[in-house]
Amino acid sequence: MKRSKLIGAAVTGIALVLAAPAHAAGDAAKGKVKAITCMGCHGIPGYHNAYPNYPVPRVGGQHPEYIVIALKAYKSGQRGHKTMQAQAASLSEQDMQDIAAYFAAATDR
Repeated sequence: MKRSKLIGAAVTGIALVLAAPAHAAGDAAKGKVKAITCMGCHGIPGYHNAYPNYPVPRVGGQHPEYIVIALKAYKSGQRGHKTMQAQAASLSEQDMQDIAAYFAAATDR
């Protein structure tokens, strides 16, 4: 009984340690300012692009690492969307981390 509780506590502790750097990397307050241009599409509920016509994905509440990976892929051209490629082109690694931290915490976007 004691051993299973100890193992459970150890697993929980390791998970918390591993998860902490992901959220500590970005500054959500700075990300809110940096994400102002993002809000023109991602801040409008039910928004659709004019061409090609498709719904703009909600990024609020998304895992921050996923957002950073997506932004890097747009910046490198691995993901194809001209508007997103243009938006990501000037972002630094820290900008991406900050924006990801903001959107991860903003579940209404």
